[in-house]
Amino acid sequence: MNWALARLIAGQICVHACMAGMRLAAPLLALREGHSAAAVGVLLALFALTQVFLALPAGRYADRHGLKRPVGYAVAVASAGAALALVFPVFPVLCLAALMTGGASGAAIIALQRHVGRAAHDATQLKQVFSWLAIGPAVSNFIGPFCAGLMIDNAGSAAGSTEGYRAAFALMAVLPLLTWFWVRDTVELPPVIAAAGGPPQRAWDLMNEPPFRRLLLVNWILSSCWDVHTFVVPLLGHERGLSASVIGSILGAFAIAAAVIRVLMPIVAERLRERVVVAGAMVATAVLFGVYPLLHSALAMGVCSVLLGFALGSVQPMVMSLLHQITPPARHGEALGLRLMAINASSVLMPMLFGSAGAVIGVGGLFWVVGCAVGTGARTAWRMGENHPPESPKKGKQV
Repeated sequence: MNWALARLIAGQICVHACMAGMRLAAPLLALREGHSAAAVGVLLALFALTQVFLALPAGRYADRHGLKRPVGYAVAVASAGAALALVFPVFPVLCLAALMTGGASGAAIIALQRHVGRAAHDATQLKQVFSWLAIGPAVSNFIGPFCAGLMIDNAGSAAGSTEGYRAAFALMAVLPLLTWFWVRDTVELPPVIAAAGGPPQRAWDLMNEPPFRRLLLVNWILSSCWDVHTFVVPLLGHERGLSASVIGSILGAFAIAAAVIRVLMPIVAERLRERVVVAGAMVATAVLFGVYPLLHSALAMGVCSVLLGFALGSVQPMVMSLLHQITPPARHGEALGLRLMAINASSVLMPMLFGSAGAVIGVGGLFWVVGCAVGTGARTAWRMGENHPPESPKKGKQV
């Protein structure tokens, strides 16, 4: 990893940490003000909802304008959203802040991912750079909530005071500005011009390509595995009589394992084949989901959570590498937008589906149903690279 890539990762961490911190502080303030759990659920959904509708336009905009203009607008919107919550810490404004910071974070990340993918020279470097880039969300998901929590508890006259929340929102408003500090000196890559003379291209035309359809399906299945693990482990732990701190430790072990495997992957990237890694991770996830409901001790659940973190954490760099190989360079932003739209739509809808299904088939049954789905999807993952050799090396500077 060189300095240019490190700066882009730092920029990604800062803008994503803003959203992650807001996702902690805004619901806590809403609960303190007496709003219902249902209202807080709506507030949390708004962070992902904006990305469902803005991801595709943001991808197209990145295809036309490169890196710095989309990131600059995203930085302004994210800072403004957090600043609004600072000035007017009331529920309607918190909802608006959730829409703004969530959408801005998604738009910035699409532009960053597109730039990093275009700057890579070959398939091996794609795997390496996306392995490094995938570490960013793991770091920001710790930094944002941790810093927001410190402000809420210590920056006011008393823990949980309005002054503490204002301080947390102020810090979240500053973080996106640091993103611009890290990104502003990045050299833009030459624009990629689509071939002239053909029919107008629509984003959904990408879905006509079997490799892209398979990739999107596999990515959606694996994203659902993350969601079901986060949703079901607290319920399963409650059934087993585990304390909140133990349940949190089990989920924390999963997150740490996912981050660790991403740190190790760049070292062995040239020995890895994307479809082998993804298919293997899906088979491993299916087996672990089958075993999880049978475990009763916290230690056994923790070990299973770590193994699951290794399996699911290895997937995103491989998916991103394949996406850049199987889509036209002039449409990488659109492809990234479609991917982000599918993931966030899943994050909005899946918890409601899991809750309804869990009431019918039980918590263990939910693990087994999703395990069967991900195991079946391994065959689709294996076919992702068939009859579609990687594109020639990308045009652009090395990152």
